[in-house]
Amino acid sequence: MNKTVLLIEPTNRIGGLTTGGLGATDIGSKIAIGGISREFYQNIKKYYDNPENWTRQDKADYSESRNRDQNDDAMWTFEPSVALQVYKEMIKNESIDLVYNKRLLRNGGVKKGGTFITEITMESGEVYKGKMFIDASYEGDLMASAGVSYIIGRESNKLYGETLNGVQLDKINKTIGNRISHNALHHNFINRVDPYVIKGNPDSGLLPYISSDPPGIDGEGDNKIQAYCFRMTLTDHPDNRIPFKKPENYNELNYELLFRNYEAAEGPIEEMYSYGDPLVPWINTPMPNRKTDTNNQKGFSTDFIGQNHAYPEASYEERDKIVEEHLNYQKGLMWTLAYHPRIPQKVRDVVSQWGVCKDEYTENEDNWTRQLYIREARRMVSDYVMTQKNCEGIEVAEDPIAMAGYGMDSHHVQRYVDVNGFVQNEGNVEARGYPPYPVSYRSIIPRKDECSNLLVPVCLSASHIAFGSLRMEPVFMILGQSAAMAASQAIDENKKIQDISYPKLLETLLKYKQIITLPVH
Repeated sequence: MNKTVLLIEPTNRIGGLTTGGLGATDIGSKIAIGGISREFYQNIKKYYDNPENWTRQDKADYSESRNRDQNDDAMWTFEPSVALQVYKEMIKNESIDLVYNKRLLRNGGVKKGGTFITEITMESGEVYKGKMFIDASYEGDLMASAGVSYIIGRESNKLYGETLNGVQLDKINKTIGNRISHNALHHNFINRVDPYVIKGNPDSGLLPYISSDPPGIDGEGDNKIQAYCFRMTLTDHPDNRIPFKKPENYNELNYELLFRNYEAAEGPIEEMYSYGDPLVPWINTPMPNRKTDTNNQKGFSTDFIGQNHAYPEASYEERDKIVEEHLNYQKGLMWTLAYHPRIPQKVRDVVSQWGVCKDEYTENEDNWTRQLYIREARRMVSDYVMTQKNCEGIEVAEDPIAMAGYGMDSHHVQRYVDVNGFVQNEGNVEARGYPPYPVSYRSIIPRKDECSNLLVPVCLSASHIAFGSLRMEPVFMILGQSAAMAASQAIDENKKIQDISYPKLLETLLKYKQIITLPVH
């Protein structure tokens, strides 16, 4: 768009989750992905079309359902190191000044003239000026520091006339229109898992990571957020595998609920759950070259439930501590599943075949990613809030800049003791099967009286449950491109971002192959 760009990366690695372990793209609908986002996935395909890049596996031996269509012009699964390489190639010849390891000074680091941001200051003292600013972070620190309204946590269902927001205690499947929403039923403990340090003795205290507070009332709001984890890049290739190591600060009690969940099985452990991997609490999705994208599954897994609630507003130092706690928890979990004698032998036999990869995250001594999966943090509150009604097609945005196509999806939020004295997880929502829907331009820009030159394509204006659909990496990429085009237009028109011509923006979006509406057949 003939503009100069400064890209400020707070870590030493660009790409967020896409280069940090999330290689199994959460697509929803491929036909809704256009523009530079699709170009990225097309470049992934070009990389893997080269036989020389299949170094640890024959291409013919690799299969994953996301890539089932042989006529697809893109590929939707990839190694983190490949995503990083593709991103670097894409920006190499562009007019982008990229600076690493610079974090916003959150207290007093944003200067405004009226409603316009004029400059921002980094912790290390650098001052950057610009005509337009885009907060594309998972946390929304620039947005918050600029005085823009936001929310953290879950709204009540009453606020926006929703049914899947707020506390989710009901284990009965909910009928939403002609579809089923699987809520608290999934990713939970099997029956009668005891929460106390000494079984049956409340006076002995609760096991780690169980809240002593009541969970709340079904459908009511709170300030709690869905769980984070690391998306692990694992391999079973003997030449590339680093076996799981027991952390120095390992505490067996932290995994007592995991042991009890297996020990509470009344029959073969394969029958504990009717979905997913019957033995191991993971979704181990294959990536090329005998690697994986490994994610949370079942009641006790990689999600560190309830241990991230302070993260969005925490200081950088406090966030670093939360990230380290998540890392130690997950390292300990993987060692436990692979080697602890209280884990069933058939589980250990599977997990011990895996380990982290020698050729991934080589900047880290332990070869573990440091990009925590920030599923949700702050969410802006602007003049247009995307809600469950948008996801269901009941309400349709009149100023679309993108389409989202994933189901409404929330991971668990808290772990508590139920009325019968047993442990439960709460917060899971899985509402699938809705067609792609448009995302409003007003949902990525603040209210006019709050900020006139800031766009927020990641921590956008959405309810908790709608954000559960919007929070997919392809959608963030699409919204990022649309935000930049709107910013360019605002510069050209010398207007506030709230005052630019939407018809002109739409024309530009379509010119550069953004998908705004789906073809009608």
